[in-house]
Amino acid sequence: MSGSATIPAAQVTGQPIASKAPRGVGGRQDSFRKRLVIHAILIIASLIAVFPVLRVFSVSLRPGNSLLERKFQLIPEGANLDSYAHVLTGTALPQWLFNSLIITVGTSLVGLVFAATSAYAFSRFKFPGRGAGLTMLLATQLIPATMLLVPIFILANQLGLTATYRGLVIAYSVTTIPFSVWILKGYYDTVPIELEEAARIDGASQLGAFWRILLPLSTPALAIVFLFNFLTAWNEYVLARVLIGPKTELFTWPLGVLRFQAQFQTQWGDLAASSIIISVPVVALFLYSSRWLISGVTLGGVKG
Repeated sequence: MSGSATIPAAQVTGQPIASKAPRGVGGRQDSFRKRLVIHAILIIASLIAVFPVLRVFSVSLRPGNSLLERKFQLIPEGANLDSYAHVLTGTALPQWLFNSLIITVGTSLVGLVFAATSAYAFSRFKFPGRGAGLTMLLATQLIPATMLLVPIFILANQLGLTATYRGLVIAYSVTTIPFSVWILKGYYDTVPIELEEAARIDGASQLGAFWRILLPLSTPALAIVFLFNFLTAWNEYVLARVLIGPKTELFTWPLGVLRFQAQFQTQWGDLAASSIIISVPVVALFLYSSRWLISGVTLGGVKG
């Protein structure tokens, strides 16, 4: 009969229609026990990762120069901030942090600019030697960093770049650019070239399309490259030791904190307090850039 409604079979037989149960990720229903086990594992892993930091923080609060105690207390008896006050006012730690920030930020920006433009050329243009160039950039990552100390020092000495900020910035950038080019080149390849062609049709130049179209879409990859360059320069010791030499006013923090460790005595309180202070810029940078890192990880997981 036209216009008649179709009655579900469940209603005809008098059986209730079963509602769909909520399903978990991947189409599987996650039980309470499974979620409990996963969260327990994550909590234990987090505690294992955080424990060394808490240990160092506890040592930085202990009075005197004590390192070991019979029992672990996050806030020890007689806790004070004398170690923090001493390293900030009685040592050259502020100068070491300033030197590290200048060199690290300079390395991150210089490396990012050269890597972004070089990766764009490798991704968008076809030219003789393109494949060989990419292979050579990748091959440089197979060379141990210590093997580059002698040639980098000789070049820096001939150019008058030893014991200078710009010498370390150039040296660090040289070591970070090859890997950064590969990261950005792979990301640029995933961005449709039709977007840039549409911008060119609207009157944008090649550089304008790169600046206004490709770079904003590549923010997650740029953030990852910036962090890679930042951490490489921030924690580096050997190359800084060779290029800076005995010029103490240019010491970075990896060189400076070694002064807290003498041949027969180590200033554990100052060393622990310095470690906590040194970690603040890196943690702040990660927290600020977490939104780009998360989008960089998830982007490309969904197509369409």
